[in-house]
Amino acid sequence: MDYAKVASDVITAVGKDNLVAGAHCATRLRLVLKDDDKVDQAALDNNPDVKGTFKMDGQYQVIIGAGDVNHVYAELINQTGLKEVSTDEVKQIAAQGHKQNPIMAFIKILSEIFVPIIPALVAGGLLMAVNNIFKSEGLFGSQSLIAQYPQISGISDMLTVLADAPFIYMPVLLGISTAKRFGGNQYLGAALGLMMSSQELQEAVAKAAKFSLDWNFFGWHLHAAQYTSQVIPAIIAVWVMCHIEKWFHKHLHSAVDFTFTPLLTMIISGFLTFALIGPVFGQVSDWVANGLVWLYDTLGFLGMGIFGAIYTPIVVTGLHQSFPAFETILLNSYKAGHGSGDFIFVVASMANMAQAAAAFAIFFLTKNSKTKGLSSSAGVSALLGITEPAVFGVNLKYRFPFFTALIGSAIAAAIAGALRVIAVSLGSAGVLGLISIKPQSIPFYLICEVISFAIAFAITYYYGKTKEAKVFEAEAAVAAAEAEAESQAQEAPAEQAQEEEKKVVAETIVAPLDGQTVDLEKVNDPVFSSGAMGKGIAVKPSGNTVLSPVDGVVQIAFETGHAYGLKSKEGVEVLIHIGIDTVSLDGKGFEQKVAANQEVKKGDVLGTFDSATIKEAGLDDTTMVIVTNTADYAEVSPVASGAVKAGDDLIEVK
Repeated sequence: MDYAKVASDVITAVGKDNLVAGAHCATRLRLVLKDDDKVDQAALDNNPDVKGTFKMDGQYQVIIGAGDVNHVYAELINQTGLKEVSTDEVKQIAAQGHKQNPIMAFIKILSEIFVPIIPALVAGGLLMAVNNIFKSEGLFGSQSLIAQYPQISGISDMLTVLADAPFIYMPVLLGISTAKRFGGNQYLGAALGLMMSSQELQEAVAKAAKFSLDWNFFGWHLHAAQYTSQVIPAIIAVWVMCHIEKWFHKHLHSAVDFTFTPLLTMIISGFLTFALIGPVFGQVSDWVANGLVWLYDTLGFLGMGIFGAIYTPIVVTGLHQSFPAFETILLNSYKAGHGSGDFIFVVASMANMAQAAAAFAIFFLTKNSKTKGLSSSAGVSALLGITEPAVFGVNLKYRFPFFTALIGSAIAAAIAGALRVIAVSLGSAGVLGLISIKPQSIPFYLICEVISFAIAFAITYYYGKTKEAKVFEAEAAVAAAEAEAESQAQEAPAEQAQEEEKKVVAETIVAPLDGQTVDLEKVNDPVFSSGAMGKGIAVKPSGNTVLSPVDGVVQIAFETGHAYGLKSKEGVEVLIHIGIDTVSLDGKGFEQKVAANQEVKKGDVLGTFDSATIKEAGLDDTTMVIVTNTADYAEVSPVASGAVKAGDDLIEVK
């Protein structure tokens, strides 16, 4: 790679006078620009040395790749005269020029609270959906399955317990997540959530057949309600608790602080929750639910169509992470008998199907083998509800598929709205989402998914064949030239072919740390989930030591200790990236044990990290293991799943 030329190309594309500040992390340039609209996006998209771009939190990020980005950054600084700054400083500069309005800030907070508990909610939602199959009448005859076959009622009873737990004790989950977000003790947050969903309160309220209990405080009567399944009251209560806890930590010291801060925090927080926060924000929660239902009932199919058109753009911003909060409110209202169910889930499913269809259309349009592979796998992923690979890796790359998919999504969502298709539980917003749909609506749901897919595919394919034909003709010409070059290479002397064959050696990359494997496309960072950096796998760590996964040389050892680049003796280039956006910690919580150009063997310690420090900063410690020169190999395949130990086989390269 010609670092000076790449830096010059980036500067030209974004505009030298448009640059405010710049930094880099392990894989990408992080730039702050005066005006993002002045960027020549086409120039960057067509640059073979630029692996992708995206905007986040006021930063324009250009993906270059591990081992190259630091050299490109040095050239960029040299050619522009900008002052070198850290990623943390860039984040602060971006924040100054990227002020969020209160509504957007609130939505961001909601997403940060709900993202960690989504797995529990999805698990409960899918279990609830499966249980609906047992209980619903008219799905397998006039009677439900358990009415027809009483011997399976025990299965349904067990599923009820499993499915209801995350929703009944929602305040506990929110207590933990909210306390973490606002810097409070997570166990105190959980305790406050348990108080709000107390079994004693549930039983007493049920026994009294009313919504609250009468607590006598020296003649003053406090009506204490239970807040099972509640969202807004739980978040506000724990937010207040965090402020109370911090105040006592600041004003009490030593043993007094250790003993009395938890006690006083829980007494005051508990009283305020039942006396003020619960009643007030319980009403607010009802207003939100009623407002969403009113919008759905009032705007009907037109509103659903508009929502279908803008849903995926919302996903690109990341704000869709806040939707589970509103979906939970809708589902709770539906269970109480005065709601219309979860229409957000239906719109999400239509949008995901459309983006999948657009990616599959690109598969048939392109002649680029790499794009064919990515579009097919990304399309399958989108069908199952994970659209980031399709959106960031394929559709936004060509631009028009992203927008043509919105047409299919909008039309299908509008039809679903007209047919009153709704979900009665959370789940996977895709082809598997049918079990989350109200049984009577399942046939209409499937029809709408087919409509979304068919329209998006047809428009994308037609537009690609006509309006964008030159793009794919150029790809075909490149593919033909590559095929010709390959053909000529095959005609080379047998000795040369044998020599080349010797260079292709299978190798197994082992796990660099203990933990739980995570599919790369599920990682909450588009640079890694889209496959832009190469194929690989992620590990949710349970240990704190990073070991070398290969015999080879350390090519890169970042001073911050959050990432390592290695090259094995067989030529496999491996990037180990500890956590997401952890470069912003500027080395805090990390300790590096190796240096660049140092030879290492499998199992040698590269460094250590502190997951607690990462989590306290509100960051994710999921660690990516990527083969950055994936294109040099016929196959790069993860071979591990579930729990792994350092040294276990992780990725096979051949």
